[in-house]
Amino acid sequence: MDKALPLPTYLVQRYQGWKATGYADNKAWYRRLADEGQHPRAMLISCCDSRVHVTAIFGADQGEFFLHRNIANLVPPYAPDGDYHGTSAAIEYAVTALKVAHVIVLGHSTCGGVKGFHDMCRGDAPELAEETSFVGRWMDILRPGYERLGGDDAKINLSELEKEAVVVSMDNLMTFPFVREAVESERLSLHGLWTDIGEGGLEYYDASSKSFKPVG
Repeated sequence: MDKALPLPTYLVQRYQGWKATGYADNKAWYRRLADEGQHPRAMLISCCDSRVHVTAIFGADQGEFFLHRNIANLVPPYAPDGDYHGTSAAIEYAVTALKVAHVIVLGHSTCGGVKGFHDMCRGDAPELAEETSFVGRWMDILRPGYERLGGDDAKINLSELEKEAVVVSMDNLMTFPFVREAVESERLSLHGLWTDIGEGGLEYYDASSKSFKPVG
């Protein structure tokens, strides 16, 4: 790699500020984290979207969440085919090595990945329909949720499709044998959430009613 450049100045300045204050004021805590390793109680799967500030939503500190981000917070079905599977690897590590007690899937409003998938299905984003599109092929994971909402024959509300991304991911989590076994033995619980970025709202998936309801 001969194209790497130094950090932008603003990031260097922010790092220096953190090292002089945030780190200096909590040095013992950071050293404890380094020495004792991580012991998170929950894994949180969220979107790459820069507006989704997961740790801020829950007031979490370092070491509390095992975080994994991807496009549209999707979990693919279990597929032990020897290929590259970043999300599946993260889930395996969280459940079998870290032994988290909770896996949380967090969707959000105005998700670009979900909108792109919707546009692709309607023929408005042909570039995503190309086999060479990593985003398009990844978003195909959402197709069962799209069909549940009526597919091409229905006028689909994007917030409903965003919530389907959460439900599809939770369904796919249960296709992993080690997840299913942990859930059935009550060592692990799965949770689906959706947050409204503009309003600060948070909803949870209620399996009994198959709907999302406000938290609190």
